Amino acid sequence: MPIPPDAFFLDHAAGLPLQVQLRRQIIAAVTAGRFRAGEKLPSTRALARHLGVARVTVAQAFAELVSTDYLASRDRSGHYISDGIERRLEAEPPAPDTPRFDWDSQLEGRFARAARTDRERDWRRFAYPFVYGQADPALVDHAAWRDCAMRTLGRREFDSVTGDLYDADDPELVDHIARQILPRRGISAGRDEILLTMGAQNALWLVAQLLLRPGTSCAVEDPSYPGQREILLASRARILPVPVDARGLPPDAIPPGIAAVFTTASHQCPTNSTMPLARRKELLARAQAQGFAVVEDDYEFEMSFAGAPSPALKAIDRAGAVIYIGSFSKSVFPGVRLGYVVADPRFIAEARALRGMVLRHPPGHMQRTLAHFLSLGHYDAQANRMRRAYARRREVMLAAIAREGLRLASPGATGGSSFWLATPEGVDSAALAARLKAREVLIEPGAPFFASPGRGSGFYRLAYSSISAERIPEGIRRIGDALREMAG
Repeated sequence: MPIPPDAFFLDHAAGLPLQVQLRRQIIAAVTAGRFRAGEKLPSTRALARHLGVARVTVAQAFAELVSTDYLASRDRSGHYISDGIERRLEAEPPAPDTPRFDWDSQLEGRFARAARTDRERDWRRFAYPFVYGQADPALVDHAAWRDCAMRTLGRREFDSVTGDLYDADDPELVDHIARQILPRRGISAGRDEILLTMGAQNALWLVAQLLLRPGTSCAVEDPSYPGQREILLASRARILPVPVDARGLPPDAIPPGIAAVFTTASHQCPTNSTMPLARRKELLARAQAQGFAVVEDDYEFEMSFAGAPSPALKAIDRAGAVIYIGSFSKSVFPGVRLGYVVADPRFIAEARALRGMVLRHPPGHMQRTLAHFLSLGHYDAQANRMRRAYARRREVMLAAIAREGLRLASPGATGGSSFWLATPEGVDSAALAARLKAREVLIEPGAPFFASPGRGSGFYRLAYSSISAERIPEGIRRIGDALREMAG
């Protein structure tokens, strides 16, 4: 039985190419059983006329489907649904009186309880998104990344990226990290001291799994990165918050008897304060004396606007107590999901074994594509472009903040791609965020950053990585208006 042309529909306003839409529509109909083996499709001329597209668009879609065995082409007869497609198995619907399995009795729910709920997934629909950690596509070198991906998928390298590496990493990427990235932080490391991860979040999880267990204690900065708190809460270890000051984490406030301290020394999250060298040395001395590990999350070292960044804690660590975490999410783009851990070979061997049990290794083609991006100079070019753009946005935002009378909570901070601000007395930042959403403005309230959320009600974060310089003044003006209304 022939399939009529009106069984097809294309959305000419969608961003997806028409040929791709047609191919997906046919595949979906075949797999769902609506189109059956042996049924004849309309001619390319008739279907093109019905859809309002060029005949070549339909012809190319059909040719692709023939090559993937969804369609069969018969001389002088046309195109048919292929006999080679496996038939779809129809699942029987459950009987109406079948009781549902009791998952509540099997699951504790502790991971869902620890998960963050403060992030706006559809942040792009807001006109003024002052959200941290998202990329501005205009700053990403799409052509360069595409070229690197094509190199990776070329015949010469395809074999090396399609295999299972077991617990290994791409040697080219590890080599570039060791020679290009780490020296900028003053770090010297061999291959047995580097492990690739699926971003910094995955790195933090691996570290927490190896260092923490029920009954152990760890110290964390307060306020600190909410995603880190998610991981630590799930570990069931005792989390001891240490309030930070204008110079970051104070070593003399670290409690005794801990297994590890988690710090963002280069620019503290979220205040952006920088730990001075003397304090870094004191922290390492305490780690050596008390026997705790130091987990250094160096999440955005590329974005420093006051000269060269301070050397990483790992760079001055002579005892091997520091576990260093880096990521490409900010310097390339968040979706790349690649990071790394640098630590003593004994720790890396254990982390590699754990990673191997969970996900083997990060995708090989992504590792090799990033290796090309580094080796061909695209990474440095993009980082420089981002620095220039962020410096401009920072300048514009500082001027707008001053003009609207907003109050910086960390006025001396020079790193990162965000500002940490304080609300006027009596103004709750969560209520401010809710009011601003109705005005197309997104901010990050302070509560999720604190161990005691109530302490964050007077703070909020404004980031400028995902908003253009031209939009910043109007967004800040709207924040200022809302604050003046709420302050009375």
